[in-house]
Amino acid sequence: MKFRPLADTGVFVSELCLGTMTFGGGAQIWQTIGGLDQAAVDAIVHRSIDAGINFIDTANVYAAGESETLLGKALAGKRQGIVLATKVRGRMGPGANQVGLSRLHIMEALDASLKRLGTDYVDLYQIHRFDNLTNVEDTLRALDDVVRAGKVRYIGCSNLAAWQLMKALGISRAQNIERFRCTQSYYSLAGRELEREMIPLLKDQGLGLLVWSPLAGGFLSGKFTRTSGDDKARRATFDFPPVDKEKGFKILDVAAPIAAAHGVGVAQIALAWILANDAVTSVIIGARKLTQLDDNLKSVDVTLSAEEMAALNDVSKLTVEYPTWMDSLGSDRRPGERRY
Repeated sequence: MKFRPLADTGVFVSELCLGTMTFGGGAQIWQTIGGLDQAAVDAIVHRSIDAGINFIDTANVYAAGESETLLGKALAGKRQGIVLATKVRGRMGPGANQVGLSRLHIMEALDASLKRLGTDYVDLYQIHRFDNLTNVEDTLRALDDVVRAGKVRYIGCSNLAAWQLMKALGISRAQNIERFRCTQSYYSLAGRELEREMIPLLKDQGLGLLVWSPLAGGFLSGKFTRTSGDDKARRATFDFPPVDKEKGFKILDVAAPIAAAHGVGVAQIALAWILANDAVTSVIIGARKLTQLDDNLKSVDVTLSAEEMAALNDVSKLTVEYPTWMDSLGSDRRPGERRY
């Protein structure tokens, strides 16, 4: 396992991060996504740690808190050395204030997460989505307070637009309070929209990128073709994140022979492609079975050639949109001008 710096924190995290959305059940959506019990969770967490993973991500909304509870028990006696991340934003009860990014909800939700996780601090606390009903400065000041209280080491965000993240960074800088150190965002061969604005922003501001759903919700797992699929796979009943299926199948057509040449599955090629991007800090992998976990873990050993990267880049490339196509003219570019 290799390790990469988490932005400028001085903290190093494994380039693969264990995601825990499959932990726990309850409502039908969580049964569909995972439904794993304590024994299965223990096996996956311990196998991941043995493989060198030191970074684990969860969220309070996963299985209505059960994911955090199961993870906390699995980490008993193993917390030292683990960079533990969780999130806040989603609804955690029927009350009017049991949702969002208000100071009230953040303080209550963090204490509840710490109790479920069986720890007195988390290393990375992330807002799960934007909250347009709460003043961003209030949210950031609340997050600054939990860092100062020692309950959180660093803060991050997830699923924000580039302008929302930049606005938050500007407020943190102006108010001299804690700033987001990373974003957790969707990125895959089948979903490269992050390259339009977010990745250039991250590089410019020196933030980390944690990638969720690198296999596009299982679409790039190798289980799906134009003529067949896997009825037991999550995407068969939970078609998320959205994928342009026809473009996706073209990507698989290119990825399959590359995978065969390396003697691996398509999933490892999709993960290796993301790991080759220097903007990426860590790729979040989830699993319902140890065999899936073991297969994903092997992706760190796959090195794609320049020709293979070019083929994958070409088949999955984004349509050029304004104002990007203005930059392609190049008539006023200065020698040595940086481009993303």
